[in-house]
Amino acid sequence: MSTSPVTTGNVVDLSIGTLFGALGDPALNSMNFLNEVAIHYPDAIPLAAGRPSEEFFELEDVHRYLRIFSRHLAQHLTEEQVRRTVLQYGRTKGIIHELVAENLRLDEGISVDPQSLVVTAGCQEAMFLVLRALRADERDVLLAVSPTYVGLTGAARLVDLPVRPVRTGEDGIDLDDLVAVIRRERAAGRRPRACYVVPDFANPSGLSLDLATRQRLLEVAAAEDILLIEDNPYGLFHGDADRVPTLKALDADRRVLYLGSFAKTVLPGARVGFVVADQRVSGADGTTGLFADELSKIKSMLTLNTSPIAQAVVGGKLLAHGCRLTDATAPERQLYDRNLRHLVTGLAERFPAGSGVTWTVPTGGFFVVVTVPFVVDDRLLERSARDYGVLWTPISHFYDASSEVRALRLSCSVVSIEQIDRGLDRLTALINDVRSAGERADPARPIGR
Repeated sequence: MSTSPVTTGNVVDLSIGTLFGALGDPALNSMNFLNEVAIHYPDAIPLAAGRPSEEFFELEDVHRYLRIFSRHLAQHLTEEQVRRTVLQYGRTKGIIHELVAENLRLDEGISVDPQSLVVTAGCQEAMFLVLRALRADERDVLLAVSPTYVGLTGAARLVDLPVRPVRTGEDGIDLDDLVAVIRRERAAGRRPRACYVVPDFANPSGLSLDLATRQRLLEVAAAEDILLIEDNPYGLFHGDADRVPTLKALDADRRVLYLGSFAKTVLPGARVGFVVADQRVSGADGTTGLFADELSKIKSMLTLNTSPIAQAVVGGKLLAHGCRLTDATAPERQLYDRNLRHLVTGLAERFPAGSGVTWTVPTGGFFVVVTVPFVVDDRLLERSARDYGVLWTPISHFYDASSEVRALRLSCSVVSIEQIDRGLDRLTALINDVRSAGERADPARPIGR
C-alpha cells in the first residue's frame, strides 16, 4: 500500500498506510458498525444496545438539577463565582468530586479522598487516561477477563497496549489462568500492569464475581503485584440479589483503580464518568503525589476539563437525593429486573433442554449471552436486521478479531415486555432457519475462552 499522499489537482487525499496503524483494527470499528446497523434498520427490535431506558428521561430534570447545583454553590460563592464555575473552563479534575466521593461512601462503602477522583468525559475517557498512564514502553501489557468490553480493547489499541485474555471460568474469572498469564508474560520479558474486570453483571457475559472470588482476586493481585481496574457501570441494577461489596470497597492496599459512570444512573447524554486513582506516585525528586494528579495531566492535554454544565446536572441529581443513587434508581432497577426475568423465561419457553441453544442467567444488569450451534458474525446480524427485524450483538466483537464464536448478546434495557416477546419470536425463527439450512461451523467456543 502506498505511503505517500495521493494528489488530484490541488486536492490531497490520505492513504491509510500513512495513518495510525490501529485505525485498521476491527476493535475500533465495532461501535460504529453496530450503531450503523441499528440506524439502517430503525424498525428492527433493539435487543442489542446496552443503553438505559428512555422512560426515565425528562428535559425539565436537566434544568431542575442545574438549578439545585447552582443553589448549592451559592451557599459559599458569589453569583459571579457560581456563573464562572458552571459556564467557564473549569478545574481539570472536576467540580463535583466531593459529591461523587460522598456518593461512593454512601452507596458503595468506598471511602476515598475527593482529591483522588478525576471526573471525566464519560467512563471511556477514564479508561483511556488510566491505560495511557500505565503504558510506559513496549514491554507493558494489560490483562482482561475475556470476553471483554470492546471499549476497553479499543482504548488499549489507541495507546499501543497489548491485551492478554484471561479465562472467565465458572466464578467469573479463572484465577489460576490469571496467575498463569501473568507468569507467562513475565517469563517472556513483558510487564503485566493491570487486569481489567467488571465484577458486577459484566458486559457482555452478564456474569458477576461472588464475595469469595473478589477476595481471592485481591489476594492474587497482591501476591503477583499487579493493579486491578474495576469497572462498575451496572452495580446498582442488581435485581432481588443482595449486593456484593465492590473490589474497591474491599481494597486495603490501594490495589484497585475504580472506574465509574453516571450514564446508566443519571443521564447518558451528560457524558460524565470518573476514576478513583488513590495510589501514591513517587517523583524523581523524592516527593509523592496521587496517581489522580498524573491522570489529570493527560486529561488537561486531551479534553481540558469535563463540561461543567454536564457535571452540574449530575451534581444536582446527587444533591436532590442526598448523594444516594440506590433509592433514586429503584424504578429503573425494577424495570431492568422485570425485563431480564422475562427475557430469560422467554428463552426457556422457546428453546427447551436439548435444543442446542443455551444462555446465561444473570442476577442483574442488562445482558444475556445466548450460545447457538453455528457461528455468529456481522453478516448474520445484518441478515437478522434486514429479514427478521431483530437486532442483537455478535459476541465475536468482544474477542480478538480472528475469533469465530457461536454466541450473541441480548440486551433488555430499552425494550418493552411486548418487544421482548416479538424480538424472541423473530430470533427463534432466525435460529431455526439457520439450523435447518445446515449452516454449521467449528466447535463452539464457550464464554471465557
